Amino acid sequence: MYIKIETTRLDYIRNNQNIIRADLYQGIIDSHAAGQRSGANIGRCFILPASFIGCDRDFRRRYLSSMTVVQRYGKPDIFLTMTCNPRWPEIERDLSPFEEAQNRPDLISRVFRAKLFELKKDICVRKVFGNVAGYVYVVEFQKRGLPHAHFLIILDSTSKIRTPDQYDNFVCAELPNNSENPHLYSLVVRHMMHGPCGRANSSNPCMRNERCKNHYPREFAYTTTNGRDSYPIYRRRNTGVHVTVRGLELNNHWVVPYNPFLLAKYDCHLNVEICSTIKAVKYMYKYVYKGHDRVSFAVTDLSNQYSFDEITAYQSTRWITPPEATWRIYGFHLNEIHPNVVPLQVQLPNMQTVSFRPWENLGNVLDDDARKRTMLTTFFERNLNDNFAKTLLYSEFPEHYVWHDRKRDKIWTPREKGFDLGRLVYANPSEGERYYLCLLLANVRGPTSFDDLKSINGILCNSFQDSAFRRGLLEADDSIE
Repeated sequence: MYIKIETTRLDYIRNNQNIIRADLYQGIIDSHAAGQRSGANIGRCFILPASFIGCDRDFRRRYLSSMTVVQRYGKPDIFLTMTCNPRWPEIERDLSPFEEAQNRPDLISRVFRAKLFELKKDICVRKVFGNVAGYVYVVEFQKRGLPHAHFLIILDSTSKIRTPDQYDNFVCAELPNNSENPHLYSLVVRHMMHGPCGRANSSNPCMRNERCKNHYPREFAYTTTNGRDSYPIYRRRNTGVHVTVRGLELNNHWVVPYNPFLLAKYDCHLNVEICSTIKAVKYMYKYVYKGHDRVSFAVTDLSNQYSFDEITAYQSTRWITPPEATWRIYGFHLNEIHPNVVPLQVQLPNMQTVSFRPWENLGNVLDDDARKRTMLTTFFERNLNDNFAKTLLYSEFPEHYVWHDRKRDKIWTPREKGFDLGRLVYANPSEGERYYLCLLLANVRGPTSFDDLKSINGILCNSFQDSAFRRGLLEADDSIE
């Protein structure tokens, strides 16, 4: 049923490629001036837009937004992974006699979501790790179907975990004492023992080129220290304790790092890692936004190599399990970011995107002031009459103002509660003037127009690049002899 739902959405996008056209406003002006009157003959098609959840553009947009949170609050401090336990009492008590959990994907999805919300409350409200400045989480689905969530948590400056001695207060990588805490001991043995792999089990899924991709078994260590990569070397003492897991004797070499409180409360695989260095920040955020499992293949005609159907490519590589299908049918969120990040449009003068119908007269499109208005142009308008707005950068605007994108009323209004972070839409240096416009918007406070950004001490520069250079935001190519 979910495949039918998703196929219907994709069919709508495919079948409306020629109905809703988009073109740069300047392009409309050029076409209209050349005598073109019909909207059906100009414009470009959007294949799979970022508004379609799960596509590559959607993940890229979310990744860039998460990096904005990092830019504001610093590197993540905690990397947490929670996996659904099909033997949770909340699942088993609602199964019919002789029924297995895998036959109730609806139950698995709803219970896991409830646990996920409770975990988020522990992290953000009850402050298990301390005061949280920002976080992102992404829900994914394993090939066998069970959902799991990746959290990247950034603590505020008063709660930062800075030294190896503090790591031991939150993360443990040893078997607990069975006589002192038998409940926690049983959970570690059940959920947090890796493998076995390596020589003991070369067919384990974690094996890559005869090595464990997760680097197990780990070496014994009598104190916690900072490692060379993004994670510490946790304390793993040789206590002589062994447990039998999947027919083999295992010890502290094989314990996956965990938080004792959270593991005891949630009774599932719940891996907690301290992010001790900044080296792997980009990798970790790209990892959580890598998307669903997929297998990619293609049969192409070399004579038509420039024709690429993104919708067909998305459908051909899709891997859907029953719990994911029920999760999406219920409309549960796949990811969340806090604080919210608002992408801010950046376009050159008269180069904003305008949507129109094929049957519309282009003269009417040009005369419609509402279609010309964008986040950036209304930002300029606000700065003309608002003294406080003049003190802000474009990226700081969403912290104090709210963007309303209604059909006939596109405007920034003062914010009454909360705040959002702003992110300038990415511009590559190869884009020329648009890149230099972004550079100016990131550094110039309270501009009132495009010409104002070009002006320095009342003198209008020839280009945004020239303005950026004169403001000291660029260096000349011959600055180094």
